[in-house]
Amino acid sequence: MDNEDIARRFNRMASLMEIRNEDPFRVRSYRMAAEAIETWPTQMKKIAGKEGAAGLQEIPGVGKALAGKIIELIARSTFDAWEKMTAETPETVLDLLELPGVGPKTAATLHQKFKVSSLDDLRKFVAGGGLEMVDGIGPKTAERIKLRLAQV
Repeated sequence: MDNEDIARRFNRMASLMEIRNEDPFRVRSYRMAAEAIETWPTQMKKIAGKEGAAGLQEIPGVGKALAGKIIELIARSTFDAWEKMTAETPETVLDLLELPGVGPKTAATLHQKFKVSSLDDLRKFVAGGGLEMVDGIGPKTAERIKLRLAQV
């Protein structure tokens, strides 16, 4: 797993946390670490192999907990917190964020209130006239969502 893969996983974790309305400081810490990791000149695998968690903690934004998650990612291509998170909130919920007009709050509402957890679920929800029931989605946004769903 290279730096870009690790950064992508941390960004996806942050997005899931955002959808679940978790602590914004933790969300920000994942995003900051992801940004640093993605642009770091040395591969995390090399640092972890030579210096372990202590070496990873030299990277801005990477503390003890995130260093442990990086080591888990390198060894297993996943980490326990990710597994727990995706068991409770499917990773497919992140696909909703690709639609215009659907941000983390709207995705959270769709998932938590209406049990929409994928684009297929959203297509069924839209076909049944569900978008009109969602607070914060007006007629223009609903139309953009419908058009984009038809393209995807």
